[in-house]
Amino acid sequence: MKNTLLQPEGWVTPKGYANGVAARGTMVFTGGQIGWNAQQQFESDDFIAQTKQTLLNVRAVLEAGGAGPEHLVRLTWYVTDRNEYNSRLKELGAVYREVLGKNFPAMACVQVAGLMEERAKIEIEATAVIPD
Repeated sequence: MKNTLLQPEGWVTPKGYANGVAARGTMVFTGGQIGWNAQQQFESDDFIAQTKQTLLNVRAVLEAGGAGPEHLVRLTWYVTDRNEYNSRLKELGAVYREVLGKNFPAMACVQVAGLMEERAKIEIEATAVIPD
């Protein structure tokens, strides 16, 4: 079974995410990934640069589990500044598509007061399902 996007009848189609996903197979979960490199060092304090690195980290963990962006069924984003997130959506979309392609799983985005790593501006958790 291939992952199936769920779109209730009469609902406006969301942009950049899905309302839901149905999937069957091997599940791969990532821990919360942030915008530092493999040596746990931040290379930038810019929100978009950290988002790109965070997405690269998500992709690397998925690949370690035998999954890819096409297997994503859910992302949960935690951001420290929703105004920056909203004001930079165009840049954010470009970075997202560059790293994960045109794979738009179910997604939630939450503003938080802070993340455990003081310099982190974003943290993302992912769930992927590799079809049987």
